[in-house]
Amino acid sequence: MERKSGADLKRMIMDTTRKLLVKDGYGNLSMRKIAREINYSATSIYLHFKNKDALCHALIDEGMAMLLSQQNKIARANKGDVFQRLRALCEGYISFGLKYSEYYEIMFLIHPDFENRFPKASYRRARRNLDLFKMTLDEGIKNGQIDSLDTYATTNAVWASLHGAVSILLARRLDFRIDQNHFINNVLDQIVRSVAYKPTTSVL
Repeated sequence: MERKSGADLKRMIMDTTRKLLVKDGYGNLSMRKIAREINYSATSIYLHFKNKDALCHALIDEGMAMLLSQQNKIARANKGDVFQRLRALCEGYISFGLKYSEYYEIMFLIHPDFENRFPKASYRRARRNLDLFKMTLDEGIKNGQIDSLDTYATTNAVWASLHGAVSILLARRLDFRIDQNHFINNVLDQIVRSVAYKPTTSVL
């Protein structure tokens, strides 16, 4: 087997770990198991990652960065209309979860008992994905297009709807009578409708 350079080996370690995490779970993951899978010594892995927690954190970081890069592009491409941007960001989130299902599971669905807490700097970077939603809601409120609301709470409610949709689709739990695209469009419509400005109608 051809020995890989440092960067290539690190990439192979992360790709292999990603697949093992999704397949076998965090509890069954070990540095030795990863080493056997890639046909290297465990020592080679420790040159790049302090422990398996650090390796998992690196995968979460990478996935969050990929999602943020995609969502930033979507936000820039939909600057004009707040509702169009909100819908596009929501659609992008779901598309990411389905396209990069292994990353998504590690980012949001696998709940390991880490020895160390997820680093604060990494958590702040991960929050930027939700900040794009909050900034869109804030702009809509400023423009009078969206009801005055608690944008922190609403952002998390939007995320909960999106995460629920992705989780259902990844678990293949969607009712077989419902077309997947129709389901996704309904989720997007409901999110946009839930924040749209509703003028008060006086009752005479």
